[in-house]
Amino acid sequence: MDADSPIEALTRLTQAQKSGLKKLRIKTIRDLLYHFPARYESSADVREVRHAVPGETAVFYGSFSKLDMKRSFKTKVPMAEGSFSDGTATMRIVWFHQPYLAKMIPVGSLVRLRGKVAEKNGRKTIANPIVENAAGMPFLEIGGKTKGKFFPVYPETAGITSLWIYHTLKRAIEMDVISKMEEPLPPSMLSKYHLPGLGTALVWIHQPHTQEDADVARKRFAFEEVFLIQVARAQERERNREKHAYEIDADQARVEEFVRSFPFVPTDGQKKAIKDILSDFKEPYPMGRLLEGDVGSGKTAVAAATAYAVATSRPKNAKGGVQSFGNLQVAYMCPTEILAKQHFATFISHFNAHPVQIGLITSSGCYKYPSKAYAGKATEISRTQLLKWVANGEIPILIGTHALIQKTVNFKHLAYVIIDEQHRFGTFQRQAIATKGAAAPHLLSMTATPIPRTLALTLYGDLDLTVLDELPAGRKPVKTEIVPAERREAAYEKLRELLSEGRQAYVICPRIDEPDPGKALAIQARSVAAETRRLKEKVFPEYAVAKLHSKMTPKEKEETMSRFEKNEIQVLVATSVVEVGVNVPNATAIMIEGADRFGLAQLHQLRGRVMRSTYEPYCFLMVDKGSGETARLKAIVSAKNGFELAEKDLEIRGAGELYGRKQWGISDIGMDALKNLKLVEAARAEALALIQDDASLSAYPLLRSLSHKKAAELHFE
Repeated sequence: MDADSPIEALTRLTQAQKSGLKKLRIKTIRDLLYHFPARYESSADVREVRHAVPGETAVFYGSFSKLDMKRSFKTKVPMAEGSFSDGTATMRIVWFHQPYLAKMIPVGSLVRLRGKVAEKNGRKTIANPIVENAAGMPFLEIGGKTKGKFFPVYPETAGITSLWIYHTLKRAIEMDVISKMEEPLPPSMLSKYHLPGLGTALVWIHQPHTQEDADVARKRFAFEEVFLIQVARAQERERNREKHAYEIDADQARVEEFVRSFPFVPTDGQKKAIKDILSDFKEPYPMGRLLEGDVGSGKTAVAAATAYAVATSRPKNAKGGVQSFGNLQVAYMCPTEILAKQHFATFISHFNAHPVQIGLITSSGCYKYPSKAYAGKATEISRTQLLKWVANGEIPILIGTHALIQKTVNFKHLAYVIIDEQHRFGTFQRQAIATKGAAAPHLLSMTATPIPRTLALTLYGDLDLTVLDELPAGRKPVKTEIVPAERREAAYEKLRELLSEGRQAYVICPRIDEPDPGKALAIQARSVAAETRRLKEKVFPEYAVAKLHSKMTPKEKEETMSRFEKNEIQVLVATSVVEVGVNVPNATAIMIEGADRFGLAQLHQLRGRVMRSTYEPYCFLMVDKGSGETARLKAIVSAKNGFELAEKDLEIRGAGELYGRKQWGISDIGMDALKNLKLVEAARAEALALIQDDASLSAYPLLRSLSHKKAAELHFE
């Protein structure tokens, strides 16, 4: 038996356990050894019932003497009720809306109970506690007496309890599986960063004697995971450099002349970004760059300037010389039709003095600029005609949604791919657009979602990073205010004042429709449907109020946005569908209902919708009664920019909640490591140095295997 043996080699499995292990992605003993504790409990954490303090959340060990199904006296809510004792005292336990628990929890068996203590009529009570079977816990004896030190608590799922994981791992450790496992990290690296070896770290993380043991082991595995990701990313970067890219005439003077036609003066950040990208174009291998810019920082202008450089470059002929005809091509992929049409309009304004043809392809139609019939305007054309012109190279720039990656869309000389809000596309979609040309295209990924530096270095380690951290001249910072229930009317008055001056406003709601009244525990949050009716009838009857949400058809959304852009609608009630890219300069106020339900990065994106003009912008963060001014909402009021907010959100909520473990395939320990910039930078430096010396990792076969596995988990290989 070794670490790669199936779990069945350790213990028999029921069907429920097999299903649970599959959900946890545990197949082998190695997978189980790398399923780390979420936290640790010690005997010091356990309270005796007689010493329970009302108001505190505590852990108790004991048993139930009786459990009954009842209904509450006043409200008739169904519930389970019982008496819990640990030998020192007894207290009342109740579960509201869960009467079935009275039949599921064995009376008299030892259980672990965790919940918040209250006192009612002189009797200690816990409502809706978490209960699990405690038989076999290592430091417990019947009656709640404790011995020993630490007990690991593991992430669980249906069929697999923390206790089962503990005992199964204990068996693996006793059978000496760990000693047969090979160390993936070079000895010099372990010594340099004072990290324990693999065997020691596995024992310390699963059976620590002290909290310090557990912390040292977690640091080692955090470094290991980030290092493996960085190795995989460094290998991807090296493979990219072996590909052939089109040679682009990245003439700085020609591009600067194009930029001078913009109706604004570019920021220093935009100028540097354009210069960096033009420099990348001169390399024989394809560029891979992430352009991260705060809301309204001018990423589209950078995309237009660099697209101009490509679209005005000639392809080479069969003999290697530059052709006297034809153009290299650009594909610009957007996550939504609204955004694609908006960028098409923006490109038209930038290219109106330059003879470059631009196409737009979405699920609802195709357009070409300039129109032969109407000077300076775009014209609608058939999909067949557009695809023919793109395939023969007559249209150098094609903007679109996912429609760009359809098999019917073919380019003659695709040299440059721009992906807007790249995190909204899957790896398959990004790869599909990148393989549309004969050569590997240069790739510019753009995002307005602020990403903490540690996350960018880890997840996008194969890309060069450019940050736009300035706003165009004349833009004013948003006046942001947290509005509790008692100040709601004052916020409406301010909106009414702005509307009377000719401005427009957004009202953002967390949900589209009202919850089903039959769902007693449905989240109470304002909906677009109900709020649109209320604002129309009771708050702003003198103004046009309309709604926008994802359930509307593309045509309905387009018509609504068109009317809003023309100021035929003054108040637009929407979900976060307006979060990305919607650009209406006259809309200078945004009211976000249930603001405490949104993450900081999303709130910042929404707030950015009103940073599109030189008018004074306002953002009202409406909070539910009792939620108050949370640390997160205070942070968005005080933060200077989105990057500062992203770091604050990482600090408050952690990367796992922010960016999703399932989305990235990173463990809890790996996500926690993203709070540690020094650790991430050290792992990155070691990975780059290792790949530079041995790109194929021929001297490190285990490291090569593990990095390939990690690449697969991260969905980019």
